[in-house]
Amino acid sequence: MIKVSTSGKKKGAQKHQNSYAFHANKNSKKTKLINSLPINGVCKRCKDIIEWRKKFKKYKPLKTPKRCVCCDEKTVKEAYHILCNKCSKDKGVCAKCQGSDDIVESDVKDDKELLQEQQEFDSILSSLPERKKRTYLRQLERGGVASLSNQDQETEDYDDHLDSVSDEETSDEESS
Repeated sequence: MIKVSTSGKKKGAQKHQNSYAFHANKNSKKTKLINSLPINGVCKRCKDIIEWRKKFKKYKPLKTPKRCVCCDEKTVKEAYHILCNKCSKDKGVCAKCQGSDDIVESDVKDDKELLQEQQEFDSILSSLPERKKRTYLRQLERGGVASLSNQDQETEDYDDHLDSVSDEETSDEESS
């Protein structure tokens, strides 16, 4: 199909066709830095746009904070956002397009949440006996983590089984 532009000139297919797909260099420091930046406070559409920019090396991170449209303070630290996180949360809108669609929450946890989880983990580990602690840490390293309550239940069942077996052996020895 031949397209005709407004000037009347005929257009055909594109002149140069890509022979292979673009792939960003995963090992460059800049690409790693850009890919590690979280995307939060935006709607689904804006998140997809920012992910596309990251994928095709079109993403340019901010060097200095930008001025927020709402509060007129230099608090916008994410690229392509026009509202700071505080204003976008207060209004309940996307920080990029100011649309009131569903805001996609980031999977990245802030420092307070990470610190709280680490403290809970340490307190649970300190309450466990040494053998159970080492077993649990080994499972964490392998990736297949069973919850601590399940692990405690399994060890109690095993201990009960051992007690019943030892009771049977002692009763057999007494009867003979």
